[in-house]
Amino acid sequence: MWGVAALSYAVAVINRSSLAALGPATQQHFDIDATTLSMFAMIQLVVYAGLQIPVGTLLDRFGATTMILTGGLFMAAGQTIMATVADVWLAILARVLVGAGDACTFISVMRLLPEWFSVRQLPVVSQLTGLIGQAGQLVSVTPLALVVAGFGWTSGFLGVAAIGVLVMILGGFVLRNAPGDGTLAERLTGRVGRLSREARSLGAGEATGAFAMPPPETGMMPVITKRRMPGLGFWDKLRRLVALPGVRLAFWVHFTSPFALNVFILLWGTPFLTGGVGLDSATASGLLNIVVVSSMTAGLLLGPLSSRFVERRVFMNMGITTAVMLVWLAVLLWAGPPPMWLLIVLMIVMPFGGPASMIAFEVARSHTPRSFAGFGTGFVNMGGFIASLLVIVLIGFVLDLQGAGSPDHYSLTAFKVAFAVQIPFWLCGLTMIFVEQRRTKRWMQEHGRRLR
Repeated sequence: MWGVAALSYAVAVINRSSLAALGPATQQHFDIDATTLSMFAMIQLVVYAGLQIPVGTLLDRFGATTMILTGGLFMAAGQTIMATVADVWLAILARVLVGAGDACTFISVMRLLPEWFSVRQLPVVSQLTGLIGQAGQLVSVTPLALVVAGFGWTSGFLGVAAIGVLVMILGGFVLRNAPGDGTLAERLTGRVGRLSREARSLGAGEATGAFAMPPPETGMMPVITKRRMPGLGFWDKLRRLVALPGVRLAFWVHFTSPFALNVFILLWGTPFLTGGVGLDSATASGLLNIVVVSSMTAGLLLGPLSSRFVERRVFMNMGITTAVMLVWLAVLLWAGPPPMWLLIVLMIVMPFGGPASMIAFEVARSHTPRSFAGFGTGFVNMGGFIASLLVIVLIGFVLDLQGAGSPDHYSLTAFKVAFAVQIPFWLCGLTMIFVEQRRTKRWMQEHGRRLR
């Protein structure tokens, strides 16, 4: 069951990053400039981030299985449209559907994990889930680019849609919200099989010690005076949630560490390496593959570490984010094209920010009442993607301001200036993590709880 859930997330990553190695090809296919190209990723991420809280609310109501399968349907429809249209606005609509489907998938998969695994296992399982998801980028970086180059745009994107449909059908027969629940197929037929009835969680004999401390009760959240205007209950719920400093801490942890990787993989990595540094397409694809492998390796390392050193996991995130920032600064300040060894260091260090962002969900689980679990996961997941979409758009905007908004006018100097927009986001995020960490520590001490 977990394997199919993780596979669903991998398909979502394939859909999310399907333009990763196709930036120049997309510009040529639709005859667009850098700002319009960035709109593809921006709209997708706006939809993704904007739907996180609504999807979290629906997740608490309808369950993870329904939301994962709904997300798969949206993404398959979006990629089918992307494959068959020539109008840029219809292509943007396709990315809207992909963003909506992607928004339904990740937090739903994360919501499944506490139902099936012990709290002690969750950090490792969460990182392994992220690792399997990152493997989806291996498909979008090289194989999809080769298929599009060899068989055409339509064949490439219809192939992605077909993979999504197959995994969605598999999920209908395998995924279960919790032990004892039936699959979608079983619920539709009204017959729950023996396997579903006898399923047991690996967390049935929960560990003792620091891991035995449950999330705070809903009653520990501040009481918010409800507004009398209809339709504002959603905002009242959000206000109660963000009143918890640990939830705010989780948001900023997720805001700060993954955006550099997202920006590079989702859109601007290939243009930077080919149009800026001057590498050929094969070398650029090889470096992007290093990014994916490094991200997967980081997941294997950080899972056991964050499980072993629970009270130090936020500092791990801050250390990794600082390292990513310093390596990027070295690339941006290097006189002329950065040497290959420095680019390889960047490809190895930068991907650690993705798995480091998974620590945010561990923090969120420690500080979010169970009745708010889906809602809280959606709120935290907004952080990294808000930062990502802002940086993506700003890079495209700064490139256009310099007259370097198309492949024919790309230059290394223009890219260095454009990528410098990341620096204020790192500084802001690290500052807010430090502030909220101290507030969370005080709150935990006041309520007789451990800092987690």
